[in-house]
Amino acid sequence: MRADPERVAVLVRGAQRGDSMAMQELLDLLAPYVGRLCGPIALEDGPDAAQETLIAVFRGISRLREPAALFGWVRAIAIREAVRTARRSAAPAEPLDLDTVPRTDDPQLAADIHDLLDRLSPEHRAVLVLRDVEGLDERTVSEMLHVSAGTVKSRLHRARKSFRKAWQG
Repeated sequence: MRADPERVAVLVRGAQRGDSMAMQELLDLLAPYVGRLCGPIALEDGPDAAQETLIAVFRGISRLREPAALFGWVRAIAIREAVRTARRSAAPAEPLDLDTVPRTDDPQLAADIHDLLDRLSPEHRAVLVLRDVEGLDERTVSEMLHVSAGTVKSRLHRARKSFRKAWQG
């Protein structure tokens, strides 16, 4: 996320001092970023996960030591909340009718990708989104999810394999 580091530092310090205007501006700045992280992992519960993330940020901002670390700190909270929310509301997936998979130029493509992501476990969605959408390295993903790098590799392999299998039929 691109934001003026000096402005972010001012907002963080203001929010830490209890300045409600600074906190509101900071939350407005973070909301799209948090939504982009939570949505692909928590799927239809993404808005709930995003809201829980912003509440956790609001409550924990005083513990943030370095304003430059804000987005990494928020990302860790967002991923944790998205996985937790997805686990809490996980329902058994219905079988996918592969005859309805669209061509790549079909406007339904995004909805179908969303549907395929929905069929993955929250842990597999989290690894897939962090590695393939956010472009984070395995070490960073392992630290964020509190699992070993080997676990990240195996989950990523299984997530990609499951996604590919469902997509290709």
